[in-house]
Amino acid sequence: MAQWKIEFYQSPSGNPVVYDWFLEQEAKVQARFAQIFDLLQDKGTSVGMPYVCPIVNTKLYEIRVEQSTNIYRIFYFAYTGRRFILLHGFQKKTQKTPKKEIELAEKRRKEFLAQEQQNNPNDNKTKKKRKKQ
Repeated sequence: MAQWKIEFYQSPSGNPVVYDWFLEQEAKVQARFAQIFDLLQDKGTSVGMPYVCPIVNTKLYEIRVEQSTNIYRIFYFAYTGRRFILLHGFQKKTQKTPKKEIELAEKRRKEFLAQEQQNNPNDNKTKKKRKKQ
């Protein structure tokens, strides 16, 4: 079975903001995220709690890491071609995930999709033709 790919979102200017955030974390946190990345690559969308969880009323999921008393999250979504796009990482400071964190991830998801459409304008035409057949 083909493995899934993990891709870090890059801003429209090409800045790898999520990867940069990941590298800023302590080694133990990076290692825990890396373990979950491996699970996602091997098991795809079948990975669930306690490692990942859907975000209600969105198309997003969160990768969940706890280290000591700190809580970390990376929002992502599954995309065409067995790809997981990591959109936004942050350290959770409150019990409930702040709405602004979800909104930023949603904004990045839309930017990613727009960029993909711009880079591959024929993909949608092909999909529409298949649906009509």
